[in-house]
Amino acid sequence: MHYYSFHVSDYIHDTSHLSPMEDLAFRRLLDLYYTSEKPIPNRTHEVARRIRLPKNEHDISTVLEEFFMFDIQGDCWSHKRCDETIEAYKAKAQRNREVGKLGGRPKANPNGNHEETQTVSKRNPNQEPITINHKPIKSATEVAVCLPDWMPMETWDAFLAMRKKIKKPATDYAIKLLVGKLEKFKQSGQDVQKVLEKSITAGWQDIFEIQEKQQYNKFDVSHVTTPPPPNQDAALRKIEADRKNATPPSIEVLARIAALRKEISHG
Repeated sequence: MHYYSFHVSDYIHDTSHLSPMEDLAFRRLLDLYYTSEKPIPNRTHEVARRIRLPKNEHDISTVLEEFFMFDIQGDCWSHKRCDETIEAYKAKAQRNREVGKLGGRPKANPNGNHEETQTVSKRNPNQEPITINHKPIKSATEVAVCLPDWMPMETWDAFLAMRKKIKKPATDYAIKLLVGKLEKFKQSGQDVQKVLEKSITAGWQDIFEIQEKQQYNKFDVSHVTTPPPPNQDAALRKIEADRKNATPPSIEVLARIAALRKEISHG
C-alpha cells in the first residue's frame, strides 16, 4: 500500500499518554505494517532496525504489547484495523483488475447511452478517483504531515480544540502550515508551548512569535533629564563627607578674618 487514511482525532485520543519515542515507534510500526501489507514479525531487534530505531527496542515492545495482538501461530503482531484496511485495499485492486480484463469501465456517450471501451484502461488499478483537472481527491481525514516528537501534544490538542470552539477548525493543510511555522519558531529559539498557549488564551486561529520585552535604555530622555537622588550621586556624597570631617577655624583665624573685612570696608 502506498497510502492509508489517518484519523488524527482518534489517534491523538488513543495515544496522548505515550512518550515522544513511543509515539514515533507507533507511527513507524503502522507505516511498516501498511507498506509490507502484513503483520509485524516477532523479532524486535530486526523490526527496530527496519523502522530506524535500533536503540529503542523497549519503546517498540511497549507499543506492540499495548496496541497490537500477538499471534502465537504466526509468531507475529497483528492489528485488526490495519488488517481490515489492507483487505479492503486488496479487494478493490482485484475488482479493478477484473474490470480491466473486460475492457475497462463503460463510459457515457453524448446521447446518454453507455458503451464499452475498446482498450484496456491504463490507469493504476489502485489509483484514487481524479477530478476534471486530474488532481487527486484527498480525504478530509487524511493528513499530509506527521507531528514531530518535540510537539507538546496536550497544548497542541488544546489549540485545535480552541479553533473548533471559535468555529475555525484546522484543515489538514492548515495543520501542515502550522507545524512548519512552529518548527521555524523553535529553530529561532522560541518556546513552542508558550507560542501555542498565547494563541489559546488570546483566541487566535494563527500562531505568532513571542516578542521579548524591550530592555530599559539607560540613554532614555527621561533617565537623562531626571536628576538622581543625592544619596546616589558619588560627587555629592564626597562633598557631604568632607564637610562633616572638616575642622572649624580657630578664634584667632576668625578674628583675623574680621579685621581684614573691616580694613577692606574702610579702605
